[in-house]
Amino acid sequence: MTATARRTACRAILSGPICVHPGSVHDPISARIAEDLGFELGMFAGSTGSLAVLGAPDLIVLTLTEFADQARRIGRASGLPLVVDADHGYGNALNAMRTVRELENAGVAAMSIEDTDLPRPFGDGATRLIPLVEGIGKINAALAAREDSATCIFARTGAVGVMGLEEGVLRARAYSETGADALFLTGVTTRAELDAVTEVATIPLVLGTLTAELADRDYLAARGVRIALQGHQPFQAAVQAIHATLKALRDGTAPKSLPNLAPAELMRRVTRQDDYDGWTSRFLG
Repeated sequence: MTATARRTACRAILSGPICVHPGSVHDPISARIAEDLGFELGMFAGSTGSLAVLGAPDLIVLTLTEFADQARRIGRASGLPLVVDADHGYGNALNAMRTVRELENAGVAAMSIEDTDLPRPFGDGATRLIPLVEGIGKINAALAAREDSATCIFARTGAVGVMGLEEGVLRARAYSETGADALFLTGVTTRAELDAVTEVATIPLVLGTLTAELADRDYLAARGVRIALQGHQPFQAAVQAIHATLKALRDGTAPKSLPNLAPAELMRRVTRQDDYDGWTSRFLG
């Protein structure tokens, strides 16, 4: 599937009537698993990018080049349309333009650019947002930078959780007017908050926070939410599995006695062994 085709598939979800949960992916194998299981989208977050590439927490120490390279590896291995978290665009509006170009070249279907003041500035560590006018400028710059009109740009804001509902509604309205393809919300935890934003948002919604109160896809779909994240548990599960396996080996468990190993059939599928066997037979004799 070409990059434009993946982007078109993402746009179809945004314009459709339902809400989907993307599969959280962080590398080629996880993307293939999500694709094989039928997920409509893959979600590659800045947090899982930092974990997978650097083994570091989500403190914006991962660079754009490292993030884009990992996104490219993921896209190269599967046909899953990939939504990525481009954080703050890695700088100001001009940096955001560069970010769009790099991630487009990496083949992503969609990217979110947020108005959080990142990386963390010197001070008390409280989460802060950039001024609204600067946030609007970043989104406008991102939209101007894309070379494929099918690429989806999401304006992301955590204003409801950081500054309160009034500011969240104000920013939702303003970002909706930029021409962004969707409004990505974090920090919205109640139906009352989401309903208030829905009243002013004129573009599809992406929800980054899924509380128990909000975890009803029919309700979300009726409020214009087309993508709702469920978190990044697959990476945590992978860490636990690797830790348990290595610990068992270190403690003396025989390799043949290890539990919970992927069966050979699953390994063949996720590595696309049949494809490679066919190419080997066809091209190597």
